[in-house]
Amino acid sequence: MSYTYDITMFKDTFEHEFTWLNGFMRNVRRFGYKTAMVDPQKEQTWTYEELNKDANRLANALKASGVKKNDTILYLLPNSPQFALSYIAPQKIGAINCPANFNLAAGETSLLINHNKPKVFIYDYEYMHEMKQALALCVEKPEIVLMVDYDNKCETLPKGHIRFEDFMKDAPDTDPEVDFQPHIYDEVTRLFTSGTTSLPKGVPLNNINEVLSAHDVIMHFPLNPTDVTMNMTPWFHRGGLHSGGLTPTFYAGGSVVILRNYNPRVCLTYAEKYGVTFLIGVPAVLTSLATRQEKHPVDLSKIKGIVTMGSPLEKAQCIRFQETLTPNIFNGYGTTETFWNTFLRPYDLPEMSGSAGRSCTDDDVRVVKAYEDKKAEPNDFVAKDGKEVGEVIIKSPSKSTMCYFDNPKVTKEKYYKGYLYTGDLATWDDKEFVTIAGRKDDMIICSGENIYPPQIEEVLNMHPKVQESIVTSVPDKTRGEVLVAYIIPEDKSITVKEMIDYCDKHPNLSKYKCPRYYRFVDELPHTATGKKQHYKVKEQAKKDFEAGLLLRK
Repeated sequence: MSYTYDITMFKDTFEHEFTWLNGFMRNVRRFGYKTAMVDPQKEQTWTYEELNKDANRLANALKASGVKKNDTILYLLPNSPQFALSYIAPQKIGAINCPANFNLAAGETSLLINHNKPKVFIYDYEYMHEMKQALALCVEKPEIVLMVDYDNKCETLPKGHIRFEDFMKDAPDTDPEVDFQPHIYDEVTRLFTSGTTSLPKGVPLNNINEVLSAHDVIMHFPLNPTDVTMNMTPWFHRGGLHSGGLTPTFYAGGSVVILRNYNPRVCLTYAEKYGVTFLIGVPAVLTSLATRQEKHPVDLSKIKGIVTMGSPLEKAQCIRFQETLTPNIFNGYGTTETFWNTFLRPYDLPEMSGSAGRSCTDDDVRVVKAYEDKKAEPNDFVAKDGKEVGEVIIKSPSKSTMCYFDNPKVTKEKYYKGYLYTGDLATWDDKEFVTIAGRKDDMIICSGENIYPPQIEEVLNMHPKVQESIVTSVPDKTRGEVLVAYIIPEDKSITVKEMIDYCDKHPNLSKYKCPRYYRFVDELPHTATGKKQHYKVKEQAKKDFEAGLLLRK
């Protein structure tokens, strides 16, 4: 290929230096004195210089233990200083940081370990029982297991496990020697998204994805070095890490306030005390925040905006949040694979409440025909009339690697011509505002967690007294949706208590995936080809819930 100019220096500089870590280090140099992170529970703060030194200690300790480029570091941690260090330090030595859901059941975590083969596994003492079970179940054993004892409660560590603080305390705090050449295509972060099996899908993110995800937030909020962010959702989510979390805030030179566990009173107290300028959380969380603020108001005058993701924002909700919390409400829609891709800004609201907004600046979001046996072509649009339902597809080259880790089958199923075929069903109008109508794959969102019925059904059907099951959901004010299981009994003596106990103890079923309601029936709806008709059960569940026919313990 010929060019009209000498590309050598640009290519070498751009491809090897345009990394998230270089952006962070730039802030260490220019904002070394400035607060980077606050841990209110410990009443501890880190400047950018101090945060970098702690990250260096961990990076040097990892390197001394044999961790090298492209090794994976899997960590299951709540929002905490140790999470931040586990995110930054691997990037300094070319390793891949992999934050995962600490709410997973032991069996699910073991599958995650087996598939990703981490050299280092980090967990919080709060989840020690589940993590010990997971490590006992897995075949691929991590070489190094670190336990974070945040509250200093652990007197005796499990055999072979090392305290996080002890592991890094004697390591030098200087920048580790770089013995590899970074590249914008290097995988630096791997996130995980739910699927139809117990194994979460790995979503690889490269340097360019991390940088441009940060740029996206900096542009959309907008975010600058004077801002203070607090995410009310776990950082292991794409929305937690990238929507006002560590990735954009540290890249912009702002400050992060750590909210380890969400509580509306605590959250509002921190927002006032630390002058938070951007809060991030799902609509269900904002509802509880508004309720608290209405009864026990605090000074939220520093708030520039509240960003919500994960589910549609209803008009009445939006108006309430604008009146109670801040007039500047933002709502984003997207996926783990592509971050957010449509956006509603304050000037869109409350008029366009209920919609997901329209494409972000660098993204292409379309609604195309939904076929059962094939993918629609990217230009096979449904009518832009707000009525015809189709599938949402997303092209986001700046924020997506357009594949899954070590999963070519699912990659082929979900990606086509650069677009992610989301499985979400929607309409759009002549201005390309997208309104989500449902889910092609019947995904359920409970407390911000994505849940797929087939996985729950597989567990339920393993019970000796269950012939067949379908899992759906009903609306819930606190969680958004809660699970309902419709069951054809194999044995009529089956009870709700029996099923609840069975699900609570099953190693492949997280607590948030356990059905809250049950109904025993004689038949379940299927298509002529034998496929379960989840949408029919969902309609029935709403009627049964209103009639009081759903059973609980």
